[in-house]
Amino acid sequence: MSLLVLTELSDGAEKLIRGRHATRAFRPEAVPEDTMRAVFSLAGAAPSNSNGQPWQVEVVSGAARERLAGALREAHAEKRVSVDFPYAEDMYSQVFQARRAAFGAQLYGALGIAAHDHEARAAYDAESLRFYGAPHAAFLFVTGDGGARSAADVGAYMQTLLLAMTAYGVASCPQGLLSFYADTVRDELALGGGQLLVGISFGYADEAAPVNHVTTGRASLEEVTAFHS
Repeated sequence: MSLLVLTELSDGAEKLIRGRHATRAFRPEAVPEDTMRAVFSLAGAAPSNSNGQPWQVEVVSGAARERLAGALREAHAEKRVSVDFPYAEDMYSQVFQARRAAFGAQLYGALGIAAHDHEARAAYDAESLRFYGAPHAAFLFVTGDGGARSAADVGAYMQTLLLAMTAYGVASCPQGLLSFYADTVRDELALGGGQLLVGISFGYADEAAPVNHVTTGRASLEEVTAFHS
């Protein structure tokens, strides 16, 4: 492969990966069906252990999206939490907490929500269950009995999906909160099984929304990577 081709590939990868970011305000227009099918087909090329592909993806749009958003908000208001993968605030180490706090300050600052305005923050969380206004949402389920290893495979699928969306000009936001109501999602979509890992809101970004211009930092290479020889 020529140096020119390699340079073009690396430049394209750099632009794609660094260009992906979480979108939290969407325009109402739907993503065309052929675009959605192309994106999810491409995401299926994600790697998995022994090619098991332990993911099941449920995409909601239109009336199904509206019904599910209502059910999620109701479950949230009634505190009917059902989590397939355990979550606790104390699972984050001090350095992770610091990164989360810095991001929270940026996010809520862009929204005009004060640091100690817990009521406004809670209201924003509840509103996020309407998928930030996105016309579509995808729910990624882990199938089979592979446990954490299968969940890691679905994580690889998620990143592949997010990059595929970016390549097709589709904005997205992975939302951990959507996975806090797994039973609600299963009930509304009449699903028999699978463990809900994450929900992803997607559509076209509202570029005028200040929240979509929040930029997040990343740890340095030296901070998270060691090279051994």
